[in-house]
Amino acid sequence: MKIAVIGHSGHLSESSLDELCENVGYEIAQHGHILFNGGTGGVMEAVSRGAKKGNGIVIGMISGQEKGNDYLTVEIGMGFDPSISSVFMMYNADAVISVGGRAGTALELFAAYLKKIPIVLLRGTGGWTERIAGGLIDGKYFDENRIVEVKSAWNAEDAVKMAEEKDSTRK
Repeated sequence: MKIAVIGHSGHLSESSLDELCENVGYEIAQHGHILFNGGTGGVMEAVSRGAKKGNGIVIGMISGQEKGNDYLTVEIGMGFDPSISSVFMMYNADAVISVGGRAGTALELFAAYLKKIPIVLLRGTGGWTERIAGGLIDGKYFDENRIVEVKSAWNAEDAVKMAEEKDSTRK
């Protein structure tokens, strides 16, 4: 299974968030899944580091001319604007785990939802992950179309387990 982890690419100011992200990557690797992400810093670097510690495969889909982090197994230079790369990444994921995030994360979340890709919001991480969690219809949908159920987790282990689950409402 290919699990994309999305979130803020800047410096993670809280060591607890860095540790949480590292644990997400480690859990993905331990469950035998491939980690997909934007391949740069912040959330992406921390989850990549965790997956590497778990001897996992990490694929970084890099926008523009950026350099990937040191923990990538495969670096794919997209050469696109970040918004295009973000949407393309969603077309390659079987599930998405969202951690905090800014506008790019919101774009990725909506692209995943429209593509009917299962989404897990890692709660307590701030950013668009929390904003969206607070506005879900019936606590689990982005909109009235109810395209795919959005789940919420509070720790790395639950986030990965939820990403693995099949969504019975997936159309």
